[in-house]
Amino acid sequence: MTEDSKQVKVVHNDAEQRWEADVDGALALLTYDERDGTLYLLHTEVPTAAEGQGIGGALVKAALEHARGAGMKVAPFCAFARSYMDRHSEYEDLRADAE
Repeated sequence: MTEDSKQVKVVHNDAEQRWEADVDGALALLTYDERDGTLYLLHTEVPTAAEGQGIGGALVKAALEHARGAGMKVAPFCAFARSYMDRHSEYEDLRADAE
């Protein structure tokens, strides 16, 4: 499957500082920290059985769209999030200088 081939409902769980998606009863997530107008993307986790179905990409995209709407910069410390941003130049303007 391609990165965007599976429709995923992503929910922002502000209390836990993460974006979440229910994947057949298992939790996929992207954790973050927010400081000084920057969204630090820390860790992406997708259940093994659901890897390669675009779920991680959906989580990162939701975080990036949130940052854009809030006028924030993004520091992708998570290797997956960094790779996603590298492949999607439409989000390059969000990248924070200090990584």
